[in-house]
Amino acid sequence: MREFIEALDEIGEIQRIDREVDWNLEAGAITRRSYDLRAPAPLFTNLTGYQGTGFALLGAPGALSGPEHRLARMALAVGLPATATGQQIVEVLADARAKPGIPPVVVDKAGAPCKENILTGEDIDLFAFPTPLIHGNDGGRYIQTYGMNIAKTPDGSWTNWSINRMMIADRNTLACLIPAPQHLGIIRAQWTQIGEPMPIALAVGVEPGLPWVGGMPIPEGMDETHYLGALFGEGIELVPAESVDLLVPATAEIVVEGYISLDETVMEGPFNEFPGYIATDATPKQVFHVTAITHRDGAIQPIVAAGPPVEENHTIIGTTSAAEILYLLREADLPISSAWYNYEAAVHWLTLAVRQDWHTATGLSSTDLVQKIADIIFTGKPSVNAPKILLVEDDVDITDLEQVVWAFATRSHPDVNRGEFHFPPKVSDQLAVYLSPEEAHTFMAGKVIYNCLLADLFPEGARPIKGSFENGWPAEIQQRVLENWQAYGYR
Repeated sequence: MREFIEALDEIGEIQRIDREVDWNLEAGAITRRSYDLRAPAPLFTNLTGYQGTGFALLGAPGALSGPEHRLARMALAVGLPATATGQQIVEVLADARAKPGIPPVVVDKAGAPCKENILTGEDIDLFAFPTPLIHGNDGGRYIQTYGMNIAKTPDGSWTNWSINRMMIADRNTLACLIPAPQHLGIIRAQWTQIGEPMPIALAVGVEPGLPWVGGMPIPEGMDETHYLGALFGEGIELVPAESVDLLVPATAEIVVEGYISLDETVMEGPFNEFPGYIATDATPKQVFHVTAITHRDGAIQPIVAAGPPVEENHTIIGTTSAAEILYLLREADLPISSAWYNYEAAVHWLTLAVRQDWHTATGLSSTDLVQKIADIIFTGKPSVNAPKILLVEDDVDITDLEQVVWAFATRSHPDVNRGEFHFPPKVSDQLAVYLSPEEAHTFMAGKVIYNCLLADLFPEGARPIKGSFENGWPAEIQQRVLENWQAYGYR
């Protein structure tokens, strides 16, 4: 993560803040403001009450940047140049899904930076770190907003890496959100079934690619670190934890180890989430009993001030879910060019670009294609964050919200089963504000696909063409205008 910070700093995407900032709300408010302005990521080095410790906070580690390199934090995290486009990021993630996984490399503890300090017994104190109170309505200080929860099945056959929020309850316990349908919840259920607390490790300040694969809806039983190895062409370095039988990232800034209690709960929340609304409810959550903490000297904690778009929930969940869905649709040999969650829709809206020749190439009607897509997307984990889907031909840049809105408004018929196709309840996220209490409790809700396709409505050669700059003027006129743009007086 430190190399990641250096790379961002080189392109002006780190705002080092040496002035004293209070971990109590001020750091969270600055982070939130940085999202709104697409400002560089704030690096807080002088936190109230923690001066002299060397500890720091990094806000907005996976957020959008300024116009010069809007997706720089995302691109660098997955190994691409800072100037990479959204389509390129989705493509590299989807391509890696088709490659054999590369397992991690286990390294010696003596050379692992995360072992520079080892705290056990009475030395355990979660309040030793400047974990922020992020939002004004939060129920506590959240140490886990951008880290990795690491757990494996009792038989050791599957290790899962995920991001689920965790709030400090006291100096050696955390309150954990572990939704039952998510992979962490599935693994915990297996431990509960055999009557044992689940061993777990929380790694904070990990290699920047890990939160991205941790937020990706890859299949149950698949190890995220193996996929990360395929993405980068080499295995990530892991090291044995101190008090639980788990491997943790060797370069992590902080590692918190322990067990999830079988039946003990503690109040957690409220905490704002990615739909973008102020949270008001606190509920009992599972207890994480801490058995050891290891950390680097001068540990740096990344933090996310979740809320309205665009923040890390939207960039990570949206980008990686689009990549997984693109991979699955291509594996089914469907004519899909690309997939994209428009961040402004807070992971409630997926847009799929369909090849312009889809109708002649497949012989399918749009109704048939809609059903085939639904059969794939609305099965399993990819269904969770795809309540509303738009299908458009790939003459539209689906990463450009203005173009997507134009295509939706002008191409989708308002009639049901012509422009709108509704599907019965499937696995859903529970946080959307429009859900009924029963839908939120059961994690099941209806889905809809909006058909904005034109190819089967017009004979070949007669399809409407966008009257854009590129399509509406001869090439020599376009070139003349581009060459003389500043001569016209434009800056």
